[in-house]
Amino acid sequence: MKKTVTIKSNREFQRLYRRGKSGVSGTLVVYWQKNRHGDSRLGITTGTKLGHAVVRNRVRRQIREIYRLNKEKLLPGRDIIIVARVRAVSAGYHVMERDFLRTARKLGLLAAEAKKQETGKGATKP
Repeated sequence: MKKTVTIKSNREFQRLYRRGKSGVSGTLVVYWQKNRHGDSRLGITTGTKLGHAVVRNRVRRQIREIYRLNKEKLLPGRDIIIVARVRAVSAGYHVMERDFLRTARKLGLLAAEAKKQETGKGATKP
């Protein structure tokens, strides 16, 4: 199994916060920007408002698993940062996954949605 490439430096996080596109859901905030690496990279932020270390680590593990299982649905060559909101602690795994996929669809990160937009099948006629 291929390991997820991660974003670790503060400079890269700050670059995405400033220049990246963002989308918000009830449990997550997603920032993204194209990269020059070819592979997609993932960064996860969980603030101390979520709770103590055990709680933050559980939310991080859930986000990492959501990303891993849905990575093939996403467009390649993107840097993605997922910020957990306070509601992510009490929300279940499936709620977070649904929120991530909805936000990714809104931002145009899903490969299937991008193909529809290119071919014009997703566009409505006036």
